[in-house]
Amino acid sequence: MDDVIIIGGSFAGLAGALQLGRARRKVTVLDTGLPRNRFAGHSHGLLGHDHKPPLDILAEARQQLARYPTIRLVSARADSVSGAIDNFNVLTSDGESLGARRLILSYGVADQMPDVPGFAESWGTSVVPCPYCDGFEVAGQHWGLVWSGPQSHNQIRLFLDWTDKLTVFSDGHDVPPDIQADLARRNIPVVDGRMVEIAHHKGHIASVNLDSGRNVAVDILFAHPCNKPSASLHESLDLATVDTPVGITLKVDERRQTSMPGIYAAGDLTTPFLPSVTQASSQGAMAGIFAQQSMLV
Repeated sequence: MDDVIIIGGSFAGLAGALQLGRARRKVTVLDTGLPRNRFAGHSHGLLGHDHKPPLDILAEARQQLARYPTIRLVSARADSVSGAIDNFNVLTSDGESLGARRLILSYGVADQMPDVPGFAESWGTSVVPCPYCDGFEVAGQHWGLVWSGPQSHNQIRLFLDWTDKLTVFSDGHDVPPDIQADLARRNIPVVDGRMVEIAHHKGHIASVNLDSGRNVAVDILFAHPCNKPSASLHESLDLATVDTPVGITLKVDERRQTSMPGIYAAGDLTTPFLPSVTQASSQGAMAGIFAQQSMLV
């Protein structure tokens, strides 16, 4: 019987394991090796690791966890979860049955690429979601934003801290007249028509091509495709969720506990706004600490 099984071993999961291992709690981390940011060449904004490849940071983290004898890292998928607090059971893709007093869900989300040629090939390189992650490197250049709803208006105002060269692509959405007026006042053009291709060379954008026949050159394109949790364990557990403009997140309380006692969650699976490796690491650490404190006698 483990103290905690952590399902998902990227930034949140490993941060939780570190805290638990340092508290000498017995932990198993299950991971499939497919972190959300594996498409990015570099990770930015993480103190002490700025501008390092995210897979390198994770590899270093796993090496550091090896000094803790109570932490076990397992390359396997969690296929099912059953039980209740103090007696959870996890069945892995390897056929192993594991027991634990607590669970931490940190299996993240998977971005759903639109059916636009070149979009997926440029994802993480020159089609990106987060200005805090990638804005500094392209500050002052020509940015594009794919309109995805009212929240895009706030993103436009946010982007102006990095660049004054911005084009909005409506991509078939109706941009409200009052917002169009505000964008016109800011000299930000709105280009109508649906995207039919991201013309690129090795992931670096040449132009955004539209069904109107117009091709617009930009240096980087910000987009927020819908995403979905990378596993469905929360559904079988009937955990409470929160709807967001791009998908669902798990509902957690101030101690990172989900709607089921004994199950905690952290990382992008719980982050509705501007997910990042910094947030994931912080949330994972807190989930580990609160899970440990919940087992005190």
